[in-house]
Amino acid sequence: MKRSIAFLALCATLSSFAALADSPASSSSYAYGTPLDVAKVISITPASNAGNCQLGTAHMVYVDHQGQTREIDYREMGDCSQQ
Repeated sequence: MKRSIAFLALCATLSSFAALADSPASSSSYAYGTPLDVAKVISITPASNAGNCQLGTAHMVYVDHQGQTREIDYREMGDCSQQ
């Protein structure tokens, strides 16, 4: 009896994690080598917090090949032009 209750609790926990994995995340961070499935780019917001030749966080909204809208944050260099 205790094993069946523990098994049911484990199944309920795992199914809740699966439901979270299936729902689109509000935004995730890109790491080098992360595969992206980009069918169409909706918008790109440049890194506003990147000063002269500094790293900043940019944001991209895109649609994947399954038609789901996704968002991702990534790091980019600021303007490094000579003055």
